[in-house]
Amino acid sequence: MLDKIKALQEEIEQISVSVKEEVEDLRIKYISKKGLISQLFEEFKTVSPEQKKEVGQAINTLKQFALDKINQLKETFESNEQESTGLDLTMPGEAIKLGSRHPLSIVRNEIVDIFACLGFTVAEGPEIEDDWHVFSALNFPPEHPARDMQDTFFIEKDPDILLRTHTSSVQIRVMEKTQPPIRAIFPGRVFRNEAISARSHCIFHQIEGLYVAENVSFADLKQTLLYFARELFGEKSQIRLRPSYFPFTEPSAEMDVSCSICGGEGCNVCKYTGWLEILGCGMVDPNVLEACNIDSKKYTGFAFGMGIERIAMLKFGIKDIRHFFENDVRFLKQFESAQ
Repeated sequence: MLDKIKALQEEIEQISVSVKEEVEDLRIKYISKKGLISQLFEEFKTVSPEQKKEVGQAINTLKQFALDKINQLKETFESNEQESTGLDLTMPGEAIKLGSRHPLSIVRNEIVDIFACLGFTVAEGPEIEDDWHVFSALNFPPEHPARDMQDTFFIEKDPDILLRTHTSSVQIRVMEKTQPPIRAIFPGRVFRNEAISARSHCIFHQIEGLYVAENVSFADLKQTLLYFARELFGEKSQIRLRPSYFPFTEPSAEMDVSCSICGGEGCNVCKYTGWLEILGCGMVDPNVLEACNIDSKKYTGFAFGMGIERIAMLKFGIKDIRHFFENDVRFLKQFESAQ
């Protein structure tokens, strides 16, 4: 038995292989369950008690020797493969360059987060709308200029199907399906048939807000917008409300915020007035509430809307709105630290 073990060890010592696949064949031949070394353990059962200790140690030593030999051959082939490919697996990988968020997305997310702190949820709706949700339910009279094709993109000359001109259409959809209290904001893309220039575009983005409940007042609207302005532009920001007109709110107002660039002292950005117009707002017209089956005698509400491009231009000092739509990498890289 000991002579057989010694002969097998000498055989293993002389082993040499030329291809990697032969290493696996050797493993199966010597140390698999049906291999030659496993057969020695079967024969060990017939060894006399006096020789069991010596033979057992010899078989275990042989098994370990065979394992070391096979592992050595395997490592040799793996090392040769690594050298042939020129790869050093111990080297750190190349850092993947991360992209940056679009400035409009940065501003949109910041505005959403501000109003989320006040309990406003986010609602979205379709960009292709009907006349009811875009105009009629919002108290636009039939002769209102916004219905003219110079302002609105209609679909296949159908006067009832169009690309929404504001996200107020989502307000109507929410009020039709939800009874007060309602507190939500409505971000989205809108379309108007306007000439493209440094200050206007036929596609832009809005965020509108709506709060409908019992005993909602204009004072609630003013305090909400003051909180928003100070969170977005700085705690020293001031606002002013100027009377205006919108078909779906009464009373209505335009809101200005003190210029954050000059601190209200006057500069070329604010045209030396110290103020920048950023949004329109007002109390929801009772006709709009009734059109959505909400009791206007029990509930009141306020609404507001702003252009995201306008806010982004003020916040980042961008002078041409067309930059937002050109996807110039040089422009977008400037906002890596702002996201």
